[in-house]
This record gives sequence, C-alpha cells and structure tokens, in this order.
Amino acid sequence: MSKEKTKILFVCMGNICRSPTAEGAFHSQMQKYGVQDLFEIDSAGTHAYHIGEQPDSRSQVAAYKYNVDLSSQRARQVHESDFYHYDYIFAMDASNLVDLQDICPSEHQHKLALMLDNIPQNKGKGVPDPYFEGRFDDVFEMLNRASGFLLDKLVKKHKTY
Repeated sequence: MSKEKTKILFVCMGNICRSPTAEGAFHSQMQKYGVQDLFEIDSAGTHAYHIGEQPDSRSQVAAYKYNVDLSSQRARQVHESDFYHYDYIFAMDASNLVDLQDICPSEHQHKLALMLDNIPQNKGKGVPDPYFEGRFDDVFEMLNRASGFLLDKLVKKHKTY
C-alpha cells in the first residue's frame, strides 16, 4: 500500500529569493535523509512581478555554497488551485501570510502558516527579505534550519499513517 505524498508550497512575494531558497533547502534535506518519495514540494509568489524568471542570482550563489542548486526553478504566482492541492502552505513573512489569507478559501485557511514557526523559538517571526538588504547566506541558513525541523515533524507524522 503506497502512502499519498505530503504536498508543501513555500511562498514569498516574488518567488525569486526566499521561497525558492526554502524549496531548495527542503529538497536538500529530503535527499539527505532519503525521503523524497514522501513529499511533493514547490514554491510560488503572492505577486506576479517575476513570473518565469530564475531565482535571484544572489540566492543561487548562497544556496550553491551548501551544494543546493536552484537554477531549474522558475517563478510563478500562487493560484487558487494551490489551496486545494497543497497540504501545507508556508509564508515567509507576516505580509505574505496576510496576502495568502486574503485569497485562500475559508475551508483551507488551516493550511497556512509562517515558515519560521517550524523552529520552536521563532514562532511568529518572518524570514527577512534579502532582495534589497542582502543577507542571502543568513536567509539560506535560517530556511535550511526551518526545513530540518519541518521535515523531522512531517516524517514522524507520515510514519503514523
């Protein structure tokens, strides 16, 4: 009997810095622990500024330092169908979360959360947007850590099915 994959969507504003980094970090964690078959992951943006573009080159450089390749990702905007398809939708900051809450059907609001809520001491905190401020390495480390906590929690949950 095969178990259905847990579907996760990572969301920031433009889908070129934080959410593709989160997707890459989570993918790396899945590979590290050999659990790729348990999950389906993707990333998207709340705005349509960068549709079809690769992640910001600075995000790619920061991720590459950790042997994570973001180059195959392309920016897309969140679609209404995402709320029905994904089991978990993680926003990178409070502004992204509010944008998602505004467009998410009421029956799927429970799927929305902040990414850093996966780190016990960081509940309610957002991932800083490195687009104008830099700190791409810090953002990768933050998201990699949150991905590790999230993966651990979901693998344990998956084993109880």
